[in-house]
Amino acid sequence: MSSRTRTSSRDTQSSIDAVGLTNTRARIVGARTGVLADAVVGVVRAARAVGSVSLRVLRRLSAVVSPLGWVVLALIPAALGIGYAFGWLEFVATGWASVALAVVGAIALIGRAPYRMSLQLPHRRAVVGEAARGAISVRNTSSRRTLAAVLEVPVADGVVELGLPGLRGGTTRTEDFAIPTAKRGVIKVGPVRTVRGDPLGLVRRELEWTDGLELVVHPRTVSVPSTSTGLIRDLEGSPTRDLTSSDVAFHALREYQAGDDRRHIHWKSTAKTGTYMVRQFEQTRRSHLVVALSLSTHDFASEEEFELAVSVAGSLGVRAVRDGRTVAVVVSALTPEFAKRRVYAVRPLAVHLPERLLDDLATVDAAATALPLRDIARVVADDIPGISVAFLVCGSRTTAQELRACAARFPVDVEVVAIVCDPEAIPGLRRIAGLNVLTIGYLEELRLALARSAAVA
Repeated sequence: MSSRTRTSSRDTQSSIDAVGLTNTRARIVGARTGVLADAVVGVVRAARAVGSVSLRVLRRLSAVVSPLGWVVLALIPAALGIGYAFGWLEFVATGWASVALAVVGAIALIGRAPYRMSLQLPHRRAVVGEAARGAISVRNTSSRRTLAAVLEVPVADGVVELGLPGLRGGTTRTEDFAIPTAKRGVIKVGPVRTVRGDPLGLVRRELEWTDGLELVVHPRTVSVPSTSTGLIRDLEGSPTRDLTSSDVAFHALREYQAGDDRRHIHWKSTAKTGTYMVRQFEQTRRSHLVVALSLSTHDFASEEEFELAVSVAGSLGVRAVRDGRTVAVVVSALTPEFAKRRVYAVRPLAVHLPERLLDDLATVDAAATALPLRDIARVVADDIPGISVAFLVCGSRTTAQELRACAARFPVDVEVVAIVCDPEAIPGLRRIAGLNVLTIGYLEELRLALARSAAVA
């Protein structure tokens, strides 16, 4: 390759590199070189660095200086400028007084208390309405005495303030505080922070000392009889009308047919009749419970009804889990806000431990976009095989016609029980088109209602 060709290739490559150059320098000075271009780049870089530092300082000041503090800071140059420019002593005095206040506020922010803190929750789970408490352990790690301080603990949407007295060097103090549990849900507690500032509230410095914790507030539950949850008292299972060649519930003898298992030949009857006779059994089935809770506001007239329904679902599910039954607890799926069509699905909850089931129930909420009970019954009947008992939990706005439609979705051998939560209605039990309808107004009535339903079944 000749030198002219190599030169041409280098020029072409240089042209390509120049066209593809998109770094910061190229955008600022283009293809220019020299001292002036380097100076422009240096000025731009310095301006960006100063802007970045100024932005960080401004953010820190915004987190410390209160609105009143910004007014005082703005008053300093304005008052001093006007006072000295026009000879107004009042403005000069106001300006220097503002300077003094700013200095006092700055002094109040200096230093850091030698604390070591920890936040404890004796129990990470609680029940609605029951007392729950947290504790803060504070230790002075220095050898000198600390001044009194104020501790703030964010709890849900509020803040708990605790006064911390001065601590001698090396001593520890524990402060307790109450956590409100009026509503179920997940309550965020912490982080613990100390607040320092001046008496006028010009500045406020918050220091976080611990991580935040979570307290899960479970719905109230009531203990129900173990036999009533499944409406089946047989530990080995309940015989059905379906016949099978292998099970534990003996039905009758019949003649041997090709393909029968020879292990089930009844030899005594064979010897008497001279014909091979085999045992025939009734197919048995273990109790498989499904608890379906509607989250749709269509099925509930008030928040009180919905909370009662959540407690009913929790009581049934916990009893079944503790009895070792096969159980599934499902709630309505939510349709996204801008979805083109309704989501026909249910969301299963954890049932391997009672605590995990109640953890999931602590976070459910009623929504207008949730699947109503009539659609839940269809999804459950189609997607969950082998159901023996289905509990449908709803509110007073679910009509009898809708309940009949729900029961019609299940096979005829499935025991369907609808539990209507209505504090305004008279509790009772009625039979509607193949299903038992239990109406309760208080959670404590669930035990008696289920006992009556099991007796009827």
